[in-house]
Amino acid sequence: MSNQSQRHTQQIQIAVRRDPERRALAALATRLKTLPRKRTPIESLQVVTDLSKKLTRARYTALSVTDEHDRVEGFVTSGLDASQLATLSTPPQGHGPLGSLRQDGKPVYLDDLEKHAKAFGFPSNHPEMTSLLGVAIWVRGGVRGALYATDRRGTRDFNEVDEIILTTLAAHAGRVIEAEWY
Repeated sequence: MSNQSQRHTQQIQIAVRRDPERRALAALATRLKTLPRKRTPIESLQVVTDLSKKLTRARYTALSVTDEHDRVEGFVTSGLDASQLATLSTPPQGHGPLGSLRQDGKPVYLDDLEKHAKAFGFPSNHPEMTSLLGVAIWVRGGVRGALYATDRRGTRDFNEVDEIILTTLAAHAGRVIEAEWY
């Protein structure tokens, strides 16, 4: 490889590291290459939740798919093991802050989820969560789900970089849902 080609490759790598959208898309492309071409929508959405958790440094991430009546019909998580998932009576229905996200499509930032006036509807045995960032999943011009991350590890709260990452991954989830779910 020539010096000019190496410099160009390095410049691209720097741009990817600095740009959260490019970083999310690069991680998505890399991960999807490792999976079989034929996969279920849940397997594709699992990739989104796993990457969301990794790239935002969240303790938990979840993705909900809603029907035309705003009822949760699909739910994928990252950060909960099988035994924790088994103890949940139902998936969270997102009546509180996530319900508003699904109504207006605007991102939701919460520093203390448990103290939020609209936080309710968690199923029994739901793990405790403090901070939350949620973004809408758009399908055919309407909100048909949510992607959210909770309890960011590290020294800072969720921010606009995390929002860009989640929004980018939620756009991919919307394409999966449109093409393979409905």
